[in-house]
Amino acid sequence: MDFLNAIVALLNFVVIPAAAYGAQLALGALGVTLIYGILRFSNFAHGDTMAFGTALVIIVTWGLQALGISLGPLPTALLALPIGIALCSAFVLGTDRVVYRFYRKKKSEPIILVMASVGVMFVMNGVTRLLIGVDEIRFDDGARFLIAVQDFKTWTGLNEGLALRVSQVITFVVTALACWALFRFLNRSRAGKAMRAYADNEDLALLSGIDPERVVRLTWIIATALAVTAGTLYGLDKSFKAFNYFQILLPIFAAAIVGGLGNPLGAVAGGFIVAFSEVAVTYPWKKVAAYLGFQSDGLLQLLSTEYKFAVSFVILIIVLLFRPTGLFRGKAY
Repeated sequence: MDFLNAIVALLNFVVIPAAAYGAQLALGALGVTLIYGILRFSNFAHGDTMAFGTALVIIVTWGLQALGISLGPLPTALLALPIGIALCSAFVLGTDRVVYRFYRKKKSEPIILVMASVGVMFVMNGVTRLLIGVDEIRFDDGARFLIAVQDFKTWTGLNEGLALRVSQVITFVVTALACWALFRFLNRSRAGKAMRAYADNEDLALLSGIDPERVVRLTWIIATALAVTAGTLYGLDKSFKAFNYFQILLPIFAAAIVGGLGNPLGAVAGGFIVAFSEVAVTYPWKKVAAYLGFQSDGLLQLLSTEYKFAVSFVILIIVLLFRPTGLFRGKAY
């Protein structure tokens, strides 16, 4: 029984939270890697794109709730998500036309575009705070738990309870569907093949008759959709606070680089690697160890949760030093 309790504790505090967090990082890293692979620069405004898009989703959610529209046990934010993606995409396309397009036409160095994205990041951060404020916001209406701790204990007779939140299940399902749709689009559709051709060799793609502006627009729309989806899932799973999305930019970039910047499959794998590393290093293993017969006076915690993002930084440095193309051999940077 103690071994089963240890397994349940491991699932409850490490596996399920890390898997949900990893799925959210994976979607964010996919957007980063698409921008890098096709538009050839690291978009530092990606975290604030997540925040801005999620803020729009929350505002639309409030409007739907005021009209009495809901999804019953599911969060109303799922209904608001497509509207938030559309509005945020329009804003991002406008940003591209006003800012990035000028530097593309001049064929500026990637570092110039990176610095431009830093400016866009600050603008989007300010707009988000003006739009929705700086306070923590919870918008996860509907049912909270698919499996509650007390119900699980009653069903199994174990001392340790298992909690599975609806937001976590939604994260798994939406991430799986989004990844399937993206990979199918990139590999099967004419537009997806055009994007891949443009990423592989821009000059040859132009000679083949591919419209570069159409590729750029599609890339921004897809990356924005992934960012807003990731931001909304992250907000539903935890809460929304604009500054949190600036902080999450580091693990998202770490995930993209670990998997191989420019490699979509690597971005997904990198998201889960970073998430499980962060959770495993900051989780106090005392309870699991006690169930397995190992007693300790300490918490058996390698790092406090305040240093969670330091794990991402260390992973990032190690990969850059020893395997700069990432695990899946993305583009060197």
